[in-house]
Amino acid sequence: MDYGTPTYDILILGGGPAGLSTALHLHQLAPQLSRRTLLLEKGHYPRPKLCAGGLVADAEVILAGLGLDVSEIPHVDAPAVHLDFGGKGLTVSLPKRHTLRIIRRDEFDAWLAEKAETRGIEIREGVTVRGVRPDADGVTVITDQGDFRAQAVVGADGSNGVARRCIFPDAPVHTARLLEVLTPQADVIASERSERGNLLTNGGLPRRGSAAPRNDTRHAYFDFFPVPAGIAGYTWDFPTQVNGQSMRCWGIYDTNLLAHKGRPALKEPLAEEMARHGFDLSQHELKGHPIRWYSPRNPVSVPRVLLVGDAVGADGIFGEGISMALGYGKVAAGELVEAFSTGDFSFSGYRRRLNRSALGQTLFVRWAITKILYRLHWAWFQKWFWRFWKPVILAFAWVFVLNWGKRLKP
Repeated sequence: MDYGTPTYDILILGGGPAGLSTALHLHQLAPQLSRRTLLLEKGHYPRPKLCAGGLVADAEVILAGLGLDVSEIPHVDAPAVHLDFGGKGLTVSLPKRHTLRIIRRDEFDAWLAEKAETRGIEIREGVTVRGVRPDADGVTVITDQGDFRAQAVVGADGSNGVARRCIFPDAPVHTARLLEVLTPQADVIASERSERGNLLTNGGLPRRGSAAPRNDTRHAYFDFFPVPAGIAGYTWDFPTQVNGQSMRCWGIYDTNLLAHKGRPALKEPLAEEMARHGFDLSQHELKGHPIRWYSPRNPVSVPRVLLVGDAVGADGIFGEGISMALGYGKVAAGELVEAFSTGDFSFSGYRRRLNRSALGQTLFVRWAITKILYRLHWAWFQKWFWRFWKPVILAFAWVFVLNWGKRLKP
């Protein structure tokens, strides 16, 4: 062994919400362990991160449990969320509070990292991890700045992170695709064109399921109209801010569950949805990235190494990742504390702990809904489901999909 190699109790690879949540919950549960924990982040805060930035109530509950108030950072609150098919559907709102809080990930992650550092957690930025090698005595992490040793490693480096690829090189990956674009609140070019009449797309044909323009731009809108065309997902549109300027965030998400029917282009239906509301996609920068979504078969750990966040999987229905990442951190911290108290670093109970947690339960339910809802891709069904099943959807979601943050234990 090279005794010059820096040695820690725990190395956390990745400084996003999952890694920082793990560190913060470790500090809460076992401060002595957090003092021997090092978090490695390849970027420098605030680093750009492509993410729509929607925080649901469960994320805020978990942060509040850490004594953190996310309202400290710039945000926009949406009082209601619309789940539509062709512009019509159901509306979700919470009594006496916002339904969705929208943040920018560069600001959110930097804020969370600052909170971790004020609690004595060591973070090293600008370190690129190149390999993870567990052995009987610990784990060696190879980086561009030398090797590190630890008793245990937390892989929090995302959907295509080095940690997961090193310990599960042949594991199948359930990957969704996503496109995202930011616009001003009003698009002058497209709005002027729309004043001359209804915008037409798809070579001059009216878009299917045409509906009225947004009647409240403070709200968040999710529309599942692309599903019958083989895109197992939705378009979204909600308010956001960039450097204090009011903006809108648009995007389209596809789980790829219908990929066997071909992989339809995502840009055209997104452009169609934006044009319907007076925005011209061609005038704005479009970005894309993959999302690894949760499956009960996704591997979660090997001896000495466990995974959190997108390295395990995000919510399949919406691709929601931030609240899930925060929840993974809390569950992983409990597993780590138990490992150091017993001296057993097999992490053989981590999957059971995760599955039995409120996080694991909602992930499983959402995975099941994803597999069913998007495979029933007929237009008549999607219209019927989103427009006429409101009481059933809301009751089921309230019990099985939402409010898990309050029940989450380490």
